[in-house]
Amino acid sequence: MTDPSPVPVRRKKATRVLSVSHCPPDKSPHAGDTDKVPRGLADLRCHRVQESLLSSASGYSNYRGVLNWCVVMLVLSNARLFLENLLKYGILVDPIQVVSLFVQDPYSWPALCLLLASNVFIVCALHMERRLASAKLSERFGRLLYTLLLFTILCLPVLVVLTVVSITPVGAVFALGVYTMLFLKLFSYMDVNRWCRERRLAQTRALGRSQSVPLIPKANGEVTVKEVMYPGNLMHRDIYYFIFAPTLCYELNFPRSPRIRKRFLLRRLLEMLFIMQLLVGLIQQWMVPTIQNSMKPFRDMDYSRIIERLLKLAVPNHLIWLIFFYWFFHSSMNFVAEIMRFGDREFYQDWWNSETVTYFWQNWNIPVHRWCLRHFYKPMLRRGVSKWAAQAAVFMASAFFHEYLVSVPLKMFRLWAFMGMMSQIPLAWFVGRFLRGNYGNAAVWISLIIGQPIAVLMYVHDYYILNHEKVL
Repeated sequence: MTDPSPVPVRRKKATRVLSVSHCPPDKSPHAGDTDKVPRGLADLRCHRVQESLLSSASGYSNYRGVLNWCVVMLVLSNARLFLENLLKYGILVDPIQVVSLFVQDPYSWPALCLLLASNVFIVCALHMERRLASAKLSERFGRLLYTLLLFTILCLPVLVVLTVVSITPVGAVFALGVYTMLFLKLFSYMDVNRWCRERRLAQTRALGRSQSVPLIPKANGEVTVKEVMYPGNLMHRDIYYFIFAPTLCYELNFPRSPRIRKRFLLRRLLEMLFIMQLLVGLIQQWMVPTIQNSMKPFRDMDYSRIIERLLKLAVPNHLIWLIFFYWFFHSSMNFVAEIMRFGDREFYQDWWNSETVTYFWQNWNIPVHRWCLRHFYKPMLRRGVSKWAAQAAVFMASAFFHEYLVSVPLKMFRLWAFMGMMSQIPLAWFVGRFLRGNYGNAAVWISLIIGQPIAVLMYVHDYYILNHEKVL
């Protein structure tokens, strides 16, 4: 056999290819305009109509690298300040000293006694509601008794703090904070039960039909949960669940989570313990020396040094405030909610994106905002009060409680916290009127960073003058 004849190979016609380096294919919206750009020159283009990335018109929003750079710079700058503080003052952290902030006399615990006495007001509120539900008390007389009860809740801790010498300022703040929450909770408890009585009278007068049993067994042995109806909610278990629940607004049937997540609970507990130690260390090591060094400029009325100390205090104060926010509103409240299987975990919203002062106050503390909206703001609107007057009244009530929680424990009345809160009204008007977007957000951040140190220095200066300068 002979080999087959070789197949003739057809040679391709050589073509000239023009390559242009660093010129990607044109992706501009005008790439298909053949009338403007000849077809042979389309692959030679490397420019198109576009905006710079840092221009707002570009639509670019991925600034993750810039955010990471800000975090790195913040860590490095604070590390320098921390090292400078250690070299200048040494190690000032003393966890044992924290105990003396709560207890001055080991044989006298007035703050703890106040906490235990709060059970009297809880039981009184429950028994008053039971008598109101059974019509043994009139609505008018019941409201009078509630007014006396709530007034006593606010005045009793003040009387104890001002008369008992052994109570410390920190212990007094803790006790007054608990009594303030108790006041708001029992006010909500009173309102909701009154609404239920009004609804019950409008629907039916048969009291027996409104009774309910929380657990109803089925025929196959399973158990289902039935909603509690008024007045079946008037039980010790119900009111104490509300007292310990991380909310200020009462409901007959709170949303419940299906189970307790042990890992989630453990993470929140570890966060609480670690962050608490971190806060104590930052306050003792960083904030206290700065405040102490600010007393002389205040005494000499050296305004340039006062401003310098104010700006120096702003950084640790704001950092501690942010850490405290995470500790209280995320770690602690989620820990309590998980133990109690409380389903609503919206304790805060994106207040860091606030473009107005009003948006910040509505979203950084959701439990207080809900209470104000439900039991204070909307009832005023229903009575014909204007929105502006109702908002001003809410700020005034908030200013009262801020001053209540600061002036009473320090046993001095300077109204710095009250005026600071009331100044939020013109600030909210100015920011909402003249600033928008990023400028409004920057104004909110500046008010948070600068406003708090001013109040802190004012109170510390006055407290130092009244309690320590005379001794020295």
